[in-house]
Amino acid sequence: MYRLKTSACFDSAHFLAGYQGKCSNIHGHCWRVEAEFSGEVLTQSGQERGMLTDFSNVKKALKAIADSFDHTLIFEEGSLKNTTVYALEEEGFALTPVPFRPTAENFARDIFEKLSAQGLPVTLVRVYETQENCAEYEA
Repeated sequence: MYRLKTSACFDSAHFLAGYQGKCSNIHGHCWRVEAEFSGEVLTQSGQERGMLTDFSNVKKALKAIADSFDHTLIFEEGSLKNTTVYALEEEGFALTPVPFRPTAENFARDIFEKLSAQGLPVTLVRVYETQENCAEYEA
């Protein structure tokens, strides 16, 4: 089995609607995302001969996903009043609504699915919300 791993980081704010504790307040993280790709067979011809996939492809894909979250307020769709969203947009804040509760676990699955949809041989995504705490999602 061949394995590749790459990582990317993004800084963002989020909150957990309906949570009883500190995380119900808007707060930020320096998120680190690691993605692993694996396969049994290497490419046999062309520019990628001898590679599982070109590192530049997986790095570029993961960086694009991380960049889409970078320096935004990530929030679960429907967890803020429309007037709040409108006011934040009017002030010029970058907002990223997502269809899930913005936990490390859900980010791991979301990023996994986005990489997989691009045809990349992703097998695991690990999302660190702190240096010590991470969540993983694998096929």
